[in-house]
Amino acid sequence: MHGWKNYPYVGYGHQLQRGERFTADMTERQADSLLRADLWKCFEHFKGYGKDALLLTLLAYNVGVGRLLGYGRHPKSRLLRKIEAGNRNIYREYVSFCRYKGKVLNGLVKRRKVEFALFFII
Repeated sequence: MHGWKNYPYVGYGHQLQRGERFTADMTERQADSLLRADLWKCFEHFKGYGKDALLLTLLAYNVGVGRLLGYGRHPKSRLLRKIEAGNRNIYREYVSFCRYKGKVLNGLVKRRKVEFALFFII
């Protein structure tokens, strides 16, 4: 869980929004509840994607909904375009979300591979 040094993040990665009064010394139960609420908000964007909805929700929670759906001048991700075209050969596109400040981080590559193995439904 995030501590005081990670402000404005609390619990399991929840970013405080205007008007929220959560603190870093929340209980495990509160943090878990907040995480589930955040995941549910992300799921609302992807529930129309059938069996890929959970995988997309998990990725969006980590990288941001806008990175997948597109925002401003940024286009919709290749991952979503492939799924919408009916192509479910998405491993490479999913694992490609492993950069931080332009650099590929091996820890993120490993994390994406595990997420894909656990949540991709054939």
